[in-house]
Formats: sequence, C-alpha cells, structure tokens
Amino acid sequence: MPHANLAEADRPEQAKACTHGHEGHAHKHADNDADLHGHGESCGHGHQPRVQEGAHGHGESCSHGHEAHDHDHGHTHSRAHSHAPAHGHAEAGCCGTAHAAAAPIKLPQSEAVGSDVRTAIRIMQMDCPTEEALIRKKFSRMPYVRSMDFNLMQRVLTVVHAPDALDPILAAIRSLDFTPELADAGNGATSASTPSVPPKPWWPLALAGIAAVGSEAAGWLGAPIWLAAGLAILAIAACGLTTYRKGWLAIRNGNLNINALMSIAVTGALVLQQWPEAAMVMVLFTIAELIEAKSLDRARNAIQGLMQLTPEQASVQQADGSWQLMDLKAITLGAVVRVKPGERIALDGEIVSGRSSVDQAPITGESLPVDKTVGDAVFAGTINQAGSFDYRVTAAASNTTLARIIHAVEEAQGTKAPTQRFVDQFARVYTPIVFAAALAVAVLPPLLFGGQWHEWVYKALVMLVIACPCALVISTPVTIVSGLAAAARKGILIKGGAYLEQGRKLSWLALDKTGTITHGKPVQTELETLADVDVVRCRTLAASLAGRSDHPVSMAIAAAAKSESIAGVTVDVFEALPGRGVRGEIDGLPYWLGNHRMVEELGRCSASLEARLDVLEGQGKTVVMLVDAERVLALFAVADTVKDTSRAAIADLQRLGVRAAMLTGDNPHTAAAIAQQVGIVEARGNQLPEDKLNAVDGWSNDGATVGMVGDGINDAPALARADIGFAMGAMGTDTAIETADVALMDDDLRKIPQFIRLSKATHSVLVQNITLALGIKSVFLVLTVIGLGTMWMAVFADVGASLLVVANGLRLLRK
Repeated sequence: MPHANLAEADRPEQAKACTHGHEGHAHKHADNDADLHGHGESCGHGHQPRVQEGAHGHGESCSHGHEAHDHDHGHTHSRAHSHAPAHGHAEAGCCGTAHAAAAPIKLPQSEAVGSDVRTAIRIMQMDCPTEEALIRKKFSRMPYVRSMDFNLMQRVLTVVHAPDALDPILAAIRSLDFTPELADAGNGATSASTPSVPPKPWWPLALAGIAAVGSEAAGWLGAPIWLAAGLAILAIAACGLTTYRKGWLAIRNGNLNINALMSIAVTGALVLQQWPEAAMVMVLFTIAELIEAKSLDRARNAIQGLMQLTPEQASVQQADGSWQLMDLKAITLGAVVRVKPGERIALDGEIVSGRSSVDQAPITGESLPVDKTVGDAVFAGTINQAGSFDYRVTAAASNTTLARIIHAVEEAQGTKAPTQRFVDQFARVYTPIVFAAALAVAVLPPLLFGGQWHEWVYKALVMLVIACPCALVISTPVTIVSGLAAAARKGILIKGGAYLEQGRKLSWLALDKTGTITHGKPVQTELETLADVDVVRCRTLAASLAGRSDHPVSMAIAAAAKSESIAGVTVDVFEALPGRGVRGEIDGLPYWLGNHRMVEELGRCSASLEARLDVLEGQGKTVVMLVDAERVLALFAVADTVKDTSRAAIADLQRLGVRAAMLTGDNPHTAAAIAQQVGIVEARGNQLPEDKLNAVDGWSNDGATVGMVGDGINDAPALARADIGFAMGAMGTDTAIETADVALMDDDLRKIPQFIRLSKATHSVLVQNITLALGIKSVFLVLTVIGLGTMWMAVFADVGASLLVVANGLRLLRK
C-alpha cells in the first residue's frame, strides 16, 4: 500500500475515500462562520473577486487596478465581522494574489493575562513582513498595547492589551485597510470549509504586460516619446494603482515597505522619463509576486493537507439497527460506525466487530499496514484495507488524534525559532540603513563631486528597490514550516521551530528501557513462593495490586493471572511508589509489590533472596516481589524482548555522533544485558526519577545538548530538564502530544535519527537562504553603485531572491 501522506491529501480521490472534507479535525468550522473575510487591500498583487450576495467586498482590488464592487455595508462598527455565509475572498498580502487557502486554524478565545487581555486576531491580508512592520509601527504609538506576536504563516496577530482597548485596536487595523477577524463567541472557531473562489480576471495583467512591451518596443524603434510614455502609463495604471495606494499608506504611517519603495522608484523613473523601464519594472514586480504567493501558499498549506484525510460523513448505526450516513460533527461518543474496504476511517474508535488491516501512514509515517481486530484502536485519517469492521467512537471530530496533531503543528508554526528572531531583529535596521544610503547616493555625489543628478538619482532609485528585506525575513518561516510539515508526514510531531533547530546539536540521548528499547510487553516467566503461603493466594494478591498499575511489568503479572482465571480482589488505599512499585491494603492488611530497591527499603532483603535475584537478573529478567508487613511472600520474574528497530536506531545514532545511555528503574543486571543486546555502552539501573534527572543534569552541565526519551511517571522530571524531550508512541495519547517537545507517533526509535537528519537539513537550508538573500542584494547594491545596475536588475534582485529562498525552503517537504 503506498504512503497516504500530505501529497496524497491533495488528490481528489484516494483509496476510494472522500478526502475533501474538513469536519473531523481540530478546527471544526462553525456553520455560520464568516471569519474568512480577508477583504481589504493587500500590499501585493491579487485580484479582488466579485462580491457575492451576503458577502463583503471591502477595500480595493490588488495591484491590477480592478475596482471593488459596491456594497452597502459600512465600517463604522468596531468588532470583527461575523456574517454568513462564510467566504474566503481574501486579498493577498505583500506576497501576492489571493488564493483559495486551506481552512485557517481555530482562533482561541480572548483570555486574561494578569490585569490585561490576550486576543488573537486573524488578518487575512497579513502574510509577509511588509504588513507586520506596518502594524508594528501603528501599534507602537498605542500605549494600551502591551505586546504583539505575529504568526505570518497562519496570518494571526496575538495582542496583549488593556481590557477596554480591543475596539481601538480593531479600528487601527482597519485604518490600514486590513480586515480583523476574532474568534466566534460561540466556539472559538473562525474557520469555514474552503470555498470555491471565482476565477480571477487575467486581462489587466495581460494588458499591462502588452503595454509595457509596447513601450519598450517604441523606444527601440525610435517612435515618438508620447507613444512610449502613454503605453508605460497604461501599464502602470493596469497593474500598479494598488501598489501606489499602499505605498502612500505605508509612508503616511512612517513605514518604508516594498510598496513604498516600489512606488518611489517607479515614480522616480517616470520623472526621469525612463518610460519603458518604469512600466516593465511594475509588471515584472507584479508577476514575480504572484509566483511567490503561490510558493508561500504551498508552505502555508502543507500541514493543512492533513485536514483532507478524513471523509465528511460516516455510516452510523441507528437505534433500529439500520445504517445512515451522518456528518462527522453530528456523531456522538459511543456511536458505532461501519468502515467498508478501501475507506478512510472518519473518527478515532475501538473495533467492536470484524477485522482488517489498516494503513496508518498519515499518523505514523509507516506504510506497512497494521492488523486490527476486536478491541484494537483505530484512528481518524487512516485507511482501511480489504476487510470491513464496526467501531465505537471514542473521540469527537474536533478531538481525534489527527486533529490534535494538526493543532499542535499549527501552534508550532507560530513560534519563532532562534534564527527567525535574529533575522527579524536584523531586518528592522536593514531597510532604514539602505534607504539612508540610497538618499546619500542620490544627493552627495552631485553636491560634493559635481556628479550628474540624473545618473545618481537613478542609482538611488535602483537601491530603493533592492532595499526591501522580504526575501531575508521570509526565508526562515518558510523553511521552518516546511521542516515541521515534513516531520509530521513521517510521524514525528515537533512542537516548535526551536526544537527543530536544536535537534542537530544533540550529543547525548538518554533512553528509558521498558517500552522504549524493548517492546514494553513483558510476560511472566517464573513464580516462586518464599513463605508458607498458598501459591494461588500469592497470585491473587499480586494480580490485585498489579491490576491497578499501568506499568508493563505489573500488566504482565495481571495478564498471567487472568489467563488462568485467577480473579483479583478489592484493593484499598492504593498508592504508586515511583521507581519502586505499588502499595495497597487488602482485607485490611498492607501489601507491597515492587522491585529490589523497595524490598531493601522495607528491610525485607536477605542473603538467600539476593542470591536468587542475581541469578534471575543475570538472565536479563526483571524481578518484582510480593511483600506483606513481615516478609517477602513470593517473587515474580518477567522478561521483555528488544525491538529490532532499537538496534538499528542506536547504530544510526552512533553514526550521527550521538551517544546513547539507558536509564532504567530496572536492576543493573537486566539493564546491562539489554544494553549489550542493542549496542549501548552506558547503562544505569535502579534509577529513581531524581537519579534520571541528575544524569541528564550532569550531561547538560558539561555543555552537552541532551535528549530524553521516555513515557512514564518516572521519566517526567528528566524529560522536563532535557533540552529536547521525546515521547514514544504518542498516537492516541493526549498527554504525550500535549507535553512532549517531540512526539513520535509510533514506537519506532529510528524516527529519532530521522529527526536529527531533518534538523541538520533545516539548518543547512536556513544558512543557504540567509546567504542567498543577503548575497544577492549585496552584489546588486555594489553593481548599482559602480553604475552597472538597472531597475530590471533591482526587481530580479528583490523578488528573485524571495522566490529562490521560498523554493529552497520548500525542498524540505521532500525530505
């Protein structure tokens, strides 16, 4: 069975399943949600679609000069729109045209932060640094705005502000010709299924292109100047009016964005009577921005392709036993759903009848189908193979494992990685410096050295076009988001760009044993009574205590008793003893079930018991003992098996220069035996939670970057202390997805070397992109100063660099 990955999500049909539904993920859309407005102008070059009945058409069209259609909805209201029907006619930001975007993320409700309020605002026109700088400049003069956080990839601005300041904040956003959208008061969602956007008119850009070429030809053929000038002005009017209006808006707000710089440069070229060049620069700028927008959309929507992996409806059993297709959002917990051969599974659940094999690649990245039968869990978005089965729903459409994955990655996209923070800070000073340099180039040589005004003003105009830092600032988020999406497709859920960047630096990886290196499903191999107590009584007591624990060793003891129909009894005052075992009262008497350390701490150990433990532990077995208030009653030996993938993973880590260490609560003999099997040099047994924490702390204090892999209570402190905490087998586990820095959706340790390689590749692309962005601009700045640069070159330097870094960042999606 081929992989069912993000690329497949874009296909209209996969495995006979409907893959275009949006219900069933973490961002369930409200029926009347119209927060997908995205009207208002862009700083780029998209077309304003016609306003449909019931929809708003705010603002003017993008840079092709199309007038927005009239409507009679005013803007005097200060709240975000919430009109139905929902629509997505968002104009583009500085990076290009409007597109039918994938459904945006669910916006959180406003929440209190001390005496202030944190509010998330979606601005569909905000998708590149141009708009961010404009908003920052505007808000910097508003004392009631405490802080701002921009997620350009999801077009979400999060503002911490005074409680009564939301209305002026929204009004300020509208004054910039942007349309703010807030979370719906009912459910916090602002999403709607992606609507079909009417085809955008192509003729204005075509007209502009023809006019620009005509102006160029008129110059070559020696035609009258008025003809070249008229054609140039026609070209600029057809595709550049919005750029001019936005440039004026930016200048009025004290911001030098690409629209302002382009407007100044083209106007200067017209004043200098460089007619063909002024026209062609504006047309090329528009075309290049359109291409760039499509590339950015691919990065933006990479992870959102997962949303299309669940069908819109599922076949649900009714009260009378019949089956009926129902929308996912209407299916309740406990409902029984039928899955036919070849269908995608719509919701998380547990099989109640039938059997089949299921391709879980959308969740785990592993293409080999997994056999499923009664009692096994199934997950939304996975693909049923040849069999058919019924399952009972265990998670609502908005809370499936797939939905939580999507939500976690979208949240991660909004966090800025260290490189991105550095680039943002650099870009804030870069543009003013270049603008000042351009002004100096225009004025100083003619004034001080008798240079020609025409020549040096032209050079300054070229520098202005080059000055915009879009390529530099876009390079980092596109790369990080592509890396996060590529990891998700492999079943690796990374909770932020910082961890993706840091993975390449890992030098130590600490691993728990049970369930991480071994299968975590030990079986009971020996039972020995050490006191004059009936063996069945011992097994009953042990099974009763073990049945209350989720530790694999306890589960093995409970399973062995159950297989021989030994029933447990009621346990009172039950208590888990981390790193030791469990305690409880049965029939009013205290009993313990735990390891060697616990027996020693209770003072029940003896020389004969030590000798027997040495023999069993030397065989790689784990031994737990049943203890009452006076003595050790019995010992139980269980054995686990090592995963084949663990051996391969440890060898791969060593090739990457990462040293692995096993930290386990099991005895040192067993730890050494398991470590030898998988090739781990350092193994520490009898590790309490604080011991694991101290080990990680020690490596960190030595300057190492430390990762910790674990899944139990014993591992929590060490996971928190480690630079990167890995959770194993996160599929279906809420806690792991929510708390781990990196969650592996299955139990395959080989994903950690994959994560490290992806981190190295991401870092390499980041360095390449920053070098490209700065290098290209530097070369063209030098060429301009020495008289070899032209406006054509400047456009290619600016937008061409942006296209290069975006395309380079998108390469990570193929990793």
